[in-house]
Amino acid sequence: MNLPNTLTWLRIVLIPLFVGVFYLPDGLLLKGQVNWIATAIFILAALTDWLDGYLARRFNQTSAFGAFLDPVADKLMVAAALIVLVDLDRANVYVALIIIGREIAISALREWMARIGKDHSVAVSFVGKLKTTVQMIAIALLLFHDPLLGFGHTQILGRWLLDIAAVLTLWSMAHYLRMAWKALR
Repeated sequence: MNLPNTLTWLRIVLIPLFVGVFYLPDGLLLKGQVNWIATAIFILAALTDWLDGYLARRFNQTSAFGAFLDPVADKLMVAAALIVLVDLDRANVYVALIIIGREIAISALREWMARIGKDHSVAVSFVGKLKTTVQMIAIALLLFHDPLLGFGHTQILGRWLLDIAAVLTLWSMAHYLRMAWKALR
């Protein structure tokens, strides 16, 4: 165990807390409080994703276990958030299916490519990083749901950004499949 892996485990522990906030008994928290708390937990989890990678590289604390666990934690966090957003009618089910389906497919592709020694061919790309950034901002806005700093259209902006994330998701999936195909030929 090292600090980056501990942060990844923290992200996994935050998932049920973040989801649970939306399903607390009525009256325990005000609706606005629920949105604030869940969004804060989600943003904290998203920041630990960046921080654990930075710390692992900075202090040379990378490990095979961390390389495995980090993307699993990311996918669990995003899938949980999207399922909650669909349940709350804040996100379209088809967008959630595209994003979650891609995450599963690309994880399987990366695992397979690693088994045959060609994992370098499906390394994270710029479009994948852009997709993740847009997706995280969209999810945070949709979780928040309320006006923010006088901007009353967080839901419209969040849905728009989530649609863009879905397009980037398909684009990045095509990119990774193309890279894998080249490596296999």
